[in-house]
Amino acid sequence: QVQLVESGGGLVQAGGSLRLSCAASGTIFSRKTVGWHRQAPGKQRELVATITSDGRTGYDDSVKGRFTISRDNAKNTVYLQMNSLKPEDTAVYYCNFLGPLRVDWGQGTQVTVSS
Repeated sequence: QVQLVESGGGLVQAGGSLRLSCAASGTIFSRKTVGWHRQAPGKQRELVATITSDGRTGYDDSVKGRFTISRDNAKNTVYLQMNSLKPEDTAVYYCNFLGPLRVDWGQGTQVTVSS
């Protein structure tokens, strides 16, 4: 059974940084594109960053230049380095594979940015 476990969230002041981790088990992780998503209260879940199996990255305009996605296939882990955080980045952050490869969502990790 595939499991994705997110960690690294917390409370930070505006302008601060956090590094999120997404650990995968039960799958051939290295061959799959992974996305970081977030869901703020009262809003739909949105995709903010992606990384392909060969390391190509993509970002939503709202996080471009501030967030960096990376992966360590040996550790079956994807990271999201978040810098210059803003209050509007407050959300629960989730990782998952994209499209038909998507699996059950994990519990996510809460990121709260205070102004």
